[in-house]
Amino acid sequence: MTDTHITTNNAYMNRLPGIVFALISMILPAPEANSGDHIPITLEDIFQKYQFLPAGMDGIWSMADGEYYTLLEGGRDIVRYDYKTGTDRDVLFSLDQIENEPIGCIDDYQFSSDENRILLTSLKTSRYRHSFDARYHIYDLVNKKLIPLTASDPVQYAGFSPDGAKVAYVKDNNLYCLNLKNSALTKITSDGLVNSIINGAPDWLYEEEFTLTRAYSWSPDSRKIAFYRIDESQVPEFDMTQFHDLYPATYRFKYPKAGEKNPVVQIRVYDMGTGRTVTMDAQETDQYIPRISWTASSDTLCLIRLNRLQNRVDVLLCNARNGISGMVYREENRCFISEITDEFIHFTPDGRYFIIRSEQTGRFHYRLYSISGKFLNALTEGDWDVTEVLGTDDVNRTFYYASTEDSHLGRSVYSVKFDGSHRTRLSENAGTHSASFSRTFKYFIDTWSDANTPTRITVCKSNGTFLRVLEDNVILRHTLSCHGFAQKKFITIPVGNDLTLDAYLVLPPDFDSSKVYPLFIKVYGGPESQEVTDSWSNDMPWQQYLAQHGIIVASIDNRGTDGKGEAFSKSIYMNLGKLESDDQVRAAKYLGRKSWIDENRIGIWGWSYGGFMSLLCMMKGPDVYRMGIAVAPVTNWRFYDTVYTERYMRTPKENPDGYDLNSPIHLADALKGKLLLVHGTADDNVHFQNTMEFSEKLVQAGIQFDIAVYTNRNHGIKGGNTTLHLYNKMTNFLKEQLQ
Repeated sequence: MTDTHITTNNAYMNRLPGIVFALISMILPAPEANSGDHIPITLEDIFQKYQFLPAGMDGIWSMADGEYYTLLEGGRDIVRYDYKTGTDRDVLFSLDQIENEPIGCIDDYQFSSDENRILLTSLKTSRYRHSFDARYHIYDLVNKKLIPLTASDPVQYAGFSPDGAKVAYVKDNNLYCLNLKNSALTKITSDGLVNSIINGAPDWLYEEEFTLTRAYSWSPDSRKIAFYRIDESQVPEFDMTQFHDLYPATYRFKYPKAGEKNPVVQIRVYDMGTGRTVTMDAQETDQYIPRISWTASSDTLCLIRLNRLQNRVDVLLCNARNGISGMVYREENRCFISEITDEFIHFTPDGRYFIIRSEQTGRFHYRLYSISGKFLNALTEGDWDVTEVLGTDDVNRTFYYASTEDSHLGRSVYSVKFDGSHRTRLSENAGTHSASFSRTFKYFIDTWSDANTPTRITVCKSNGTFLRVLEDNVILRHTLSCHGFAQKKFITIPVGNDLTLDAYLVLPPDFDSSKVYPLFIKVYGGPESQEVTDSWSNDMPWQQYLAQHGIIVASIDNRGTDGKGEAFSKSIYMNLGKLESDDQVRAAKYLGRKSWIDENRIGIWGWSYGGFMSLLCMMKGPDVYRMGIAVAPVTNWRFYDTVYTERYMRTPKENPDGYDLNSPIHLADALKGKLLLVHGTADDNVHFQNTMEFSEKLVQAGIQFDIAVYTNRNHGIKGGNTTLHLYNKMTNFLKEQLQ
């Protein structure tokens, strides 16, 4: 479950920050000296013109030599630059070179290992959050020829083999392989069937909750391909009505709700030479396999296995020739193992070691093990978390990562040797950093922002030495100044029992502490999340709009969120919503006691888990919140999927009170404040059923409420004029109630 933010693609622009900013400041209109004078922000500026979105860089790809990288510019050109100076610019591919081939704009691309071919993705059509169908073309850089991967039909998850001689893809739930040398097409599986068997691609559950995308993996020698076979035939189906024609259609897909049957997952290995398929022995049945990866050997495949309760994770090494497996690592947790991603494990190319994420100390850290499973040493340790793996330089035995070592509100870039020595901070200023390293780890592209500064992208040497600016968002920074953006301020809120919560405030630009203002709180609050961070947020422009209309905006990270260690983040286990809403209500009361906040005009809003929290807070603190907005809310945890819900709650049979005592649907008659419910009818994630069932409870309790329904819109509620309409609706509603 993920909060929803506004995003857009921005072409790369190389700007000189200092001089250009000065010139722009002279050319563009600027506010008068009086700080109260500024260009008013409009909702059209934010949600239609996207005037406040930072520019970025699309499709960064490090070339094999480590001296060059490529970018996707304007959806049309793939351009190569040198890391050191950026002056060596070479257009490797352009749509201008193409004739008579309906390729459309380029959405993504990848190079073959020898960099003689480019696999182009275009004409994407989304399925769920990450999955899509697309047209793929192969561009031969040597012969300057473009050929379609398939005749006409869109396919999924196309990818080069390591030797660049083959491309695998998924079509109609089956896995295929095209040999680029002789154009021979191999149909690796043939039992794929909609809502029954999926080969090489994730089902809805694995895609949404494990962020699994391409569900196959080439062996290092390109002679084998491991793939997921997902049997979802016994998983209950969910129906969504699609409103298009005279008679609406029904879209039906598999969705296992808490406590229901899960798909049966097998990992199989296909040998390209023999045509033989072998099933790996996962040793258990009712489990999850969130990731697979090859070790240094093309005969050894790694399976990451979670038990259904997700409080135990195992590493299995399987013989790819016969499927026999053995366990080399196990970690258990009294509550739950946090989400498994691509960064969970790394095998060194020499085949001797693996590096794995561990929560054994109550923090996220990485450890080094021998391939047999013997613990060797900790790469990182301390009262802080590794939040992102940025790269593993196996040649120089160096591990690169982002962490909260300097501040749990920010992220810094560090390196450390495999033996845990020479830990070095590579990023300089406070705020939030992420880094994309060159293939040889000689350079990295640093993407940085803080709470009041939009994205700044620079190139650095691997030791952190600054080289040059790629994008400074100088025009946007001037725009923010002209529109009078106020500073986001961080505070801590005491809520009793020596517990303090992180929060931020956005005050009106002409804030006067002798006056009294309404308060509007943005909440997410879900496990494994963090809203209060020292980073630029695309929520900022709407918050600034509200502040300019005399409303104080706040956000508070309750117990259950990340950044403060396991005791804080996992205290919510088995009781989703209870401690979180207690914290939010107490924090709202604390802020309401401020002389400059009107305790009778406090509102709250959130999306997804935040929608659930908004409802729960309003009903557990009925005299605290005058109004609330719940977008795509969960109203009953029995309606949500197995992986997410059972990770934190176990099954409804094991924990009925945990499911029911804090589900809004059972507390509807306690609602007092004015409520706006918002949902998309085609939400495949948090189903429209949640809002419909809850609204019926309100009706039967005789409680009036407002509702906004968005036809055929999914969890993100986007498309056409939808986003602007939604924020107009929410803005008008909160102004009516708070101003």
